[in-house]
Amino acid sequence: MADSEDELKFDSSGIGRWADEYRFEVTGERIAEYAKATNDPIERHLAGEIASPVFAIVPVFQALIEPAVEVAPLELIPRLVHGEQDFRFHRPIKPGDKLVSRGKTIGYEGLPNGTRGAVYLECRTEDGELVNEQYVTFFFRKFDAGETVGELAPGHKFDESLRSASSVAKVVQHVDEDQTFRYGPAAGDPMPIHLDEETAKMAGLPGIIAHGLCTMAFTSWAVLTELADGRTERLKRLAVRFAKPVLPGQDITTQIWRAGRSDGESTYAYETTAGDAVVVKDGLAVIAD
Repeated sequence: MADSEDELKFDSSGIGRWADEYRFEVTGERIAEYAKATNDPIERHLAGEIASPVFAIVPVFQALIEPAVEVAPLELIPRLVHGEQDFRFHRPIKPGDKLVSRGKTIGYEGLPNGTRGAVYLECRTEDGELVNEQYVTFFFRKFDAGETVGELAPGHKFDESLRSASSVAKVVQHVDEDQTFRYGPAAGDPMPIHLDEETAKMAGLPGIIAHGLCTMAFTSWAVLTELADGRTERLKRLAVRFAKPVLPGQDITTQIWRAGRSDGESTYAYETTAGDAVVVKDGLAVIAD
């Protein structure tokens, strides 16, 4: 272990190196549990017939952290926050799927206020069919790696000129007081800042905060119900930047703008607010016709 922070260093030799594979067998019960834990109103999700989009994080969860620690010092893990998430869907997840996931860090960038790193994940069936790809951007607070190595996740920045046009949808949703206690087990995410008031306050938070991916799941069903007739298979990409935490008991509002159309797909940009605070920035959804 390093004696001081000055001796901590990112290990660029881990860039591009696949970490171990993880296996996950999907059940209808787990799909339904996740849907209920995210207040999802789509009947096929609640019935466990087809997984909601952000459920895709569940089979890859164990494969997520290992690539990061291949590159970042273990001492920095307490400073790690989930900065961005970008899903690329090749087909929905269904009951009976036996999935194999693996990940690798593809790059990092040192900045004065911290270091962001990008992990690429792929999720396949045991037969090799590609189910989804994911880019996860981590941010290590208050540590500058001092260099840029490899590549970062693809961009999905909100085009500010879209605000001059009317939005195509606006959805208000309520985050329940017990949301995190339902979401944690359903997602397999036991991080204590979402479950323990004292731990959250010790981390500098006002109290228990909602999981970022739970908030993202809320935005996913807002997009699906408003723009895709609730048909999960039409969603091809969903990406967000987590801007500020959401607290249990808050209402969140997702506003969506049409951003373009090409090759039989429509692109939408969105952002989500809680009161006056933007909690999800640079939201992007691509929906097949």
